[in-house]
Amino acid sequence: MNNDGSYSKDGADYYIERAKGGTGLIITGLVPLPPLGHLPSIMNDLESYTKNMKYLADGVHQYGSKVFVMISALTGRAGSVGEPAPSALPNVWDPRGLQTEMTKEQIHMYVKWFGMGAKAAKDAGIDGVEIHAVHEGYLLDQFTISAFNKRTDEYGGSLENRLRFPIEIVQEIKKTCGKDFPVSLRYSVVSKTKAFNRGAVPGEEFKEFGRDMEESRKVVKMLEEAGYDMLDCDNGTYDAWYWPHPPVYMPKALNLADVAEIKKEVNIPVICAGRFDDPDLADESIAQGKIDMMGMGRPLLADPDLANKFKEKRLDDIRPCISCHFGCLSRIFQPDYETKATKDISCAINPRCGQENHYNIEKTNTPMKVAVVGGGIAGMEAARVCALRGHEVDLYEKSNQLGGVFIPAASFDFKDDDRRLIRWYRKQMVDTGVNVKLNTEFKPENKQSYDKVIVATGAHERRLDVPGFDCENVRYAVDVLNNQNIMDQNVVIIGAGLTGCELAYDLARKNKKVTVVEQLPTIMNVEGLNAANYNCLLDLMEYYKVDILKNSKVLKYEDGKAYVETTTYNEPNIKDRAISQSLQGIHKTVKPIEADTVIVSVGYISNQDLYNEIKDDNVILLGDAVKPANLMSAIWDAFKACYKL
Repeated sequence: MNNDGSYSKDGADYYIERAKGGTGLIITGLVPLPPLGHLPSIMNDLESYTKNMKYLADGVHQYGSKVFVMISALTGRAGSVGEPAPSALPNVWDPRGLQTEMTKEQIHMYVKWFGMGAKAAKDAGIDGVEIHAVHEGYLLDQFTISAFNKRTDEYGGSLENRLRFPIEIVQEIKKTCGKDFPVSLRYSVVSKTKAFNRGAVPGEEFKEFGRDMEESRKVVKMLEEAGYDMLDCDNGTYDAWYWPHPPVYMPKALNLADVAEIKKEVNIPVICAGRFDDPDLADESIAQGKIDMMGMGRPLLADPDLANKFKEKRLDDIRPCISCHFGCLSRIFQPDYETKATKDISCAINPRCGQENHYNIEKTNTPMKVAVVGGGIAGMEAARVCALRGHEVDLYEKSNQLGGVFIPAASFDFKDDDRRLIRWYRKQMVDTGVNVKLNTEFKPENKQSYDKVIVATGAHERRLDVPGFDCENVRYAVDVLNNQNIMDQNVVIIGAGLTGCELAYDLARKNKKVTVVEQLPTIMNVEGLNAANYNCLLDLMEYYKVDILKNSKVLKYEDGKAYVETTTYNEPNIKDRAISQSLQGIHKTVKPIEADTVIVSVGYISNQDLYNEIKDDNVILLGDAVKPANLMSAIWDAFKACYKL
C-alpha cells in the first residue's frame, strides 16, 4: 500500500487476479482514513489517491466485476495504548494500558474525512465504499456497544446516541458523493463476548457483554434508515477474535444462522462471511432468502479462480483454505526488516498470493529429469511446480500413500479442509503428469539417472528417555493421530505445542480427563501463530476443562500414574511487582497424576540421512528435512526452490 492509502501495482494486481477468477464484487481490505503519521492514509494526499486507484478500478472492471473500497476509522482499543476510543477503555493487547477518549471535535473531523475519502474513491472510478466498521470491536463498533461506550454526551448513552457516529458518516458520504453512490457497512451481528478479553466458544451458555441479537435487530433497521445500502456481516469482537477470523477449530458457515436473523429485519442486501465456502449451501441460503450474497476472504487467497471453479463445477480443483492464518492474518502484523514495514498479505498454501506478477510459473527452455524424494506436502509442491515448468518428474514415496506427516496432522474431525488439501495435491500429481512411485525407496545409486534430486524426506518424532516410558500405555502423537483409538479415561499429554494442545482439546471434548504437561512457562510457542487461533484453542481447552501444568515435566510413569514435577518462581503481578507480601523463590513439587494413557508430543527431528549421502550442487534439501516447521514453510520453500528451476 502506498502512503496515500492507494494500492501499489502488486496490491491492485492481487485484486484484479480475483476479478479475473470470477469474483463478482471485490471489497478491498481496510484502508486507514485518519492521518496518524505511522500508517498510510487517504487523507495524506487525496489527489494522489484518486490518480493511483484508477488502475485498480479499470483492472477489475475489465473482467466485469465491481470493486468497493473499505475505508476505516481504525482500531480504538485494539490498537496501541493511548489511541482514540469512545471512552478510556483497557487496551486489548495490554489491558494495563488505557485508551484516550475521543473529543467531539475529533469525531466531527473523522466524519468529514469519511466524506472526503469516499469522494476520492468515487472519482477514481471505484463503484462504492464499505465503512469499517460496526464490526469486530473496531472503533465504530466500540461506540455502538454500551459496555465499551461510557460517554455522557450525544455520542453515548442511548442506542440512538451510540449509533450517531456511523450514521453521521453515511450521511456525510451521501451528501458528498450523491444518494446513489453505494455505501456498505461491515457489521457484526452479535459480539459473542463474555467480558474484556474473553470470547464465548460455540455452544457455550453465557451473558452477552456486547451486542446481543435483540439489540442487533434494532440496530440494522436504524442503519438502513440512515442510508446504508448493504450490510457485510459476521460476528465477534477483538475480545472474541475467533468469530470474525475463525480458525480451523470453529464450525463452517458459523455466522449464517445469526446473519439470517437480521436479514429478516431489512430490505437492503446482506452478505454473510466466516468459513463460508460451500457453493451449494450458499445457493440454498440465497434461494431461501436467508442472505443475498456469500462473502469469502481467505478462500480467495488460497485460490483466486474459486468463483469460476464454482461456476464450472470443478470443486476438486479448488485449493482449499485450511483456516490456519499463518500467511494472511498473522503475516500482515509481522515486521519486514528489509522494508521497515509490515509484511504484505499472502497465503500459507498459495505463495503467489500478493505476488502474482513475480511468482509466475513459466515453461522452461531446458527441461530436466528431476527426482523428488518424499511424498509429503513439500515434496508434492516441489513435484507440482517442476512439472508445470516442463520438467520430467519422478516422485519417490516409500510408504503406500502421499501426504507424509500431514496425514496424521489432518486426522482430527475438524480438519476436513486439511484432508481436502491432501486430496488436491494428490490430484495435482495426476493432472501435472508427475510419475508417482509409491512403496519405492530412493537409493543413492538412483541419483545418476537425474539432472536434479530434491530431497524432502521430512522428519521423525522426537523420543523421550523417561523411566516407565517403554510400556504400551505410553504412545506418541503420530500413532494416536493415525489410529484415533484412545479409549481410556485419564490422559496425560506431554508437550503443549500446537499438536499437543489440539490433541488435548479433541480428547477433552470426547469426555476424557486431560492434563497437559509443558516444561516451558508458556504454551503453544509457535512462531507466527495468530492470536485468533491461540485464543480460540485456549478458550476451548478452558471450556472443556483441560488442566495445563506449565514449568512442569514428567519424572517417571509407574503404576498408571505420571509423576509430574512443577517448578514455581517469583512471578510478578500484572504491574510487574511483587505478587504477595512474602515470596517463595524457586520451589519444586512432585504430584502423581492418574494416566491411563500418556501421549508424547514434543516435536520432530529432521531426516537428512539420504541428503548427507548424495549431496552436491544438483541436490536440493527441502521442507522438514531442513528444519521442522509449519505447512507454510514447507510449501513456500518448495515453491521458491522450484519455480525457476
